[in-house]
Formats: sequence, C-alpha cells, structure tokens
Amino acid sequence: MMERVPMTQEGADAMREELATMKGEKRHYIISAIEEALAHGDLSENAEYHAAKEEQGMNEARIKLMEDKLARAQIIDPKAISSDKIVFGATINLVDVDTEKKVVYKIVGEDEASIENGTISITSPIARALIGKEAGDVATVRAPSGEREYEIVDIAYK
Repeated sequence: MMERVPMTQEGADAMREELATMKGEKRHYIISAIEEALAHGDLSENAEYHAAKEEQGMNEARIKLMEDKLARAQIIDPKAISSDKIVFGATINLVDVDTEKKVVYKIVGEDEASIENGTISITSPIARALIGKEAGDVATVRAPSGEREYEIVDIAYK
C-alpha cells in the first residue's frame, strides 16, 4: 500500500507550481547549457558539460519525487477540522514555559514547512510533541538543543 502524503491545499498548489517551473523553464535552461557545453568540444575535460548533466540528473530526480508525492497527496483542509485536540493543520499559540516567549506554529506537510513562515512539519519534534494535546496542556519537546516545555494557549483551524 502506498503511504499517503499529508499536505494543505496551499502546499499542493506550491508544489505543482514548482514542478511546472522545473519541467518547463528549468529543463529548457539545462538543455541549453548542455548544448552550449557540447559546442566546446572534448567532453572528457568539459567541466561545464559535466556540471550541466549533473544538474539535469538532480532536476529530473526532483521532478520524479514531486510527481510521486503529488500522486500520493492527501489534501487536508484545516478549516474543515473541528477538534479540541491538536492534529495536522492546527495553528497553535504557545508560550515557552522557561522564557515566556510566545510563538505561533501551524502544522503542515514536510515539503511545505518553513520556520520563517511559522509552519512546522508534521514529523518535526515539536509537532510530534503537540499532536493530541489540548489548550492548557504542556508539551515537552525533545529537540537537538535539549528539552523545552511549551504551554498550549490556543488551537485554531483556519
């Protein structure tokens, strides 16, 4: 059985957009770079050719990976979730118990996580510690930097 890949609609749309760019503009750019490098002759010592071929291989591998993930995508609409517990798609207001610093995270799929945007992967240590908890609970996060405790202030699905 193929494992489903949870993602939001926004994450799926962003992946489709990136995929279209990689299959279109990026592929054409790489082909042009290969053709230009071929014009230089001797391939045995043609660094530009080898670099372009390597880039082509990485691009094609990324395309295959993205197509596979989109084929297995399980689109989850956080607005359709009604739960007091934290699950995929939740936006959580937290307070660090030690520092009293407030943070807001939204739990999303692996490929759409961006700490700069306040989104964390469902597989991250903090998301794993939060799943199943309710407002008022304290979650202990075991991260590489050590243990941190976060009090869950509020949970929303938007």
